[in-house]
Amino acid sequence: MAEKRFIVEVEKAKEASEGRASRGPVYRSLFAKDGFPSPIEGLDSCWDVFRLSVERYPTSPMLGRREIMDGKAGKYKWLTYKEVYDMVIKVGNSIRSCGYGEGVKCGIYGSNSAEWIMSMEACNAHGLYCVPLYDTLGAGAVEFIICHAEVSIAFVEEKKIPELLKTFPKATECLKTIVSFGKVTPEQKQEVENFGLTIYSWGEFLQVGQNQSFDLPIKRGSDICTIMYTSGTTGDPKGVLISNESIITLLAGVKRLLESVNERLTEKDVYISYLPLAHIFDRVIEETFIWHGASIGFWRGDVKLLIEDLGELKPTIFCAVPRVLDRVYSGLKQKISSGGFLKKTLFNFAYSYKLNNMKKGSRHDEASPLCDKVVFDKVKQGLGGRVRLILSGAAPLSAHVEGYLRVVTCAHVLQGYGLTETCAGTFVSLPNEMDMLGTVGPPVPNVDVCLESVPEMGYDALASTPRGEICVKGKTLFSGYYKREDLTKEVLIDGWFHTGDIGEWQPNGSMKIIDRKKNIFKLSQGEYVAVENLENIYGQVSSVESIWIYGNSFEAFLVAVVNPNKQALEHWAQENGISMDFNSLCEDPRAKRYILEELSKIAKEKKLKGFEFIKGVHLDPVPFDMERDLITPTYKMKRPQLLKYYQNVIDNMYKSGNKPGA
Repeated sequence: MAEKRFIVEVEKAKEASEGRASRGPVYRSLFAKDGFPSPIEGLDSCWDVFRLSVERYPTSPMLGRREIMDGKAGKYKWLTYKEVYDMVIKVGNSIRSCGYGEGVKCGIYGSNSAEWIMSMEACNAHGLYCVPLYDTLGAGAVEFIICHAEVSIAFVEEKKIPELLKTFPKATECLKTIVSFGKVTPEQKQEVENFGLTIYSWGEFLQVGQNQSFDLPIKRGSDICTIMYTSGTTGDPKGVLISNESIITLLAGVKRLLESVNERLTEKDVYISYLPLAHIFDRVIEETFIWHGASIGFWRGDVKLLIEDLGELKPTIFCAVPRVLDRVYSGLKQKISSGGFLKKTLFNFAYSYKLNNMKKGSRHDEASPLCDKVVFDKVKQGLGGRVRLILSGAAPLSAHVEGYLRVVTCAHVLQGYGLTETCAGTFVSLPNEMDMLGTVGPPVPNVDVCLESVPEMGYDALASTPRGEICVKGKTLFSGYYKREDLTKEVLIDGWFHTGDIGEWQPNGSMKIIDRKKNIFKLSQGEYVAVENLENIYGQVSSVESIWIYGNSFEAFLVAVVNPNKQALEHWAQENGISMDFNSLCEDPRAKRYILEELSKIAKEKKLKGFEFIKGVHLDPVPFDMERDLITPTYKMKRPQLLKYYQNVIDNMYKSGNKPGA
């Protein structure tokens, strides 16, 4: 049987030319072989997405949250599409009454909630740029974004108000109005007014524009609808300009994809909203749900209670980052191994039987209905009992976890890949294709993709196994980095966006992500780490001569190899009554503890995020040198060689760091 291939070639490869690396053929999804989905009539902006759904599904439940009675969480309580629409119109009129209109930047700061979506839709209605503010980009990020984007009005979750106030006085140069999603304390009101700003509680703000109504401006596809800030390699976050057209093109592609694999969305679908709306992944998924008149239920904001929220909401689609799915996986593994012998044997038998049938080509729901009913139903109930699609994004999901979940959850497990700059979904793996395990699947049916050779890293896009930097072209691309034409030019060349990720085409047309072009990587919780920046900070510690930091997207923390400063370490040993030579000191657990404490001290002082702290350290008395090929003649670190040389050390640090109680 000839192998299925899920891509079609649309342009020939290009050989290398003056100053340009060679480029492989251009491909697009098989589902777009007769052209990309045509634009949908009457759908020009994100506002239309919502407006048309309100017309079609006025009484369908749209946004839900759990009622808290006497401290206990009860059932989900819903607002219909029409009820949300009426609130959005009020919020919009109040925004306009304060004098804010088209092109004004509006910040939204807080965890996902109905008010978050309402504020966003009010921005969509009146042509304001929605600018999500979030603090995982580092201590000064919220202040940076407010000032860089020139945010004039900000909506903020009640418990984030103190964080927002920390950006004063700097942020008050452009920020003039603050709206709480809940209440405002008298002290907060006083502080804000001292700076000449106005702050409203949610209830107060809804009254502001109540006797006025404003016409909605005409919105075009090319209009910017949101500026999403993303962590740059060089410190400052970059503001990614996303147009209405990008999001709408993506929605059409996702719709075509889901229909092509027989998984269309309907207004009966239910989504659990917990991944941050400040990121593109969750934003476009929620837009997709709104477009289909489906329901979005919000979590309570606590990871430990997520499973409980799932049980109450019973979603049909579950999006996750690998960190969450790893937890589900290890939780299941633990449960099974702590069960009795009979239970364990039955589970393992059912698992291999079903897996075997799936490998032979059976769909997951036909591979073993009996095992599903008797054995795997408990797993299914753990996610609420109705999940039919699990979508993983933001970082690579390890193949063993993906494979395991495909068998036991009785749902499709799909892995996707995309960036803020490509409006999230660019590749997504397909249901029932077992040989797509460990890949991100073929391109979505609205982009063209090619690989560009990276000779300095030895990647050749024209080789029999094509490898190179993934480049993407299409209407889903961003419109540039806000106020950073220079950075835009670096990555957008002749309409091709250069992702900085190295990919390898598989024979079936899926893409496998194998490397990163620059020295920035993600941890398993999806957080970016700019490693050179951290090495510069930790290198300031007096007892550290040089430091190499390592992390990868399957681990949740960073480890390091340190060349200690001989004098400093011997001085510390002497003071602590430890007498041994330098080489033995480097082996001593007390010395390791001391160096770790020193590293943590500077991390705290420099206000680094928790995931940027070093959690494991190895001391090497011999400095990194050219003899072992660990550094270049200009003392730049050779990361692949360092990893190869210290692989065992790294593995051991992760082993001991991942033990329970570590």
